[in-house]
Amino acid sequence: MPTILLTGFEPFAGERTNPSQEIVRALNGETIAAHRVVGAILPVAFAATLPMLEELLDLHRPALALALGQAGGRSEISLERVAVNLIDARIADNEGLQPIDEAVVDEAPGAYFSTLPIKAIEARLRSLGIPVAPSLSAGSFVCNQVFFTLAHLLATRHVGTRGGFVHVPWLPEQAARHPGQPSMALDTMIAGVRAALECAVATTHDLHVAGGATH
Repeated sequence: MPTILLTGFEPFAGERTNPSQEIVRALNGETIAAHRVVGAILPVAFAATLPMLEELLDLHRPALALALGQAGGRSEISLERVAVNLIDARIADNEGLQPIDEAVVDEAPGAYFSTLPIKAIEARLRSLGIPVAPSLSAGSFVCNQVFFTLAHLLATRHVGTRGGFVHVPWLPEQAARHPGQPSMALDTMIAGVRAALECAVATTHDLHVAGGATH
């Protein structure tokens, strides 16, 4: 059975939980559109992301790879379109590192675009009543580093595998500690990510059958 690699992050910045981690735990081992979901939790640590992603991709050889991250303050599921080759950390990672104005990968392109069917996923989630929007900024912290690293590996070593990055809002219990900030129920986020994976797999299948390209 082909696999989907789904990654999330451990808690960071003083939070006790991370919704991306909880989504991965919920979907790990599930079968979605005849693909088995393999979940992995990444550390919020600049030094560890590239070797961990390399190992996960080499081990599982997924047909589709989706990385998830937390974006406190956002009110919808954010479908990230662009990963930039830049680390500019506003805060330190969980190992105390805070790189400023560094490249994610030396001598790599300045940016990569997601190869997920962003518009199709957006339409699918909207049809389910799940708040969603495309985003043109994955930031410049570990989320963007993972997105760029994933895109670079897919472009150079795992050609043919589609992948991208999705940000999810805070959970209600997190937003309660940040007055006035939006949140989303975990069940809604799980349903949204599941639907996104179903849509991405279906679109990838259609692409292979047609032998063409979709945007």
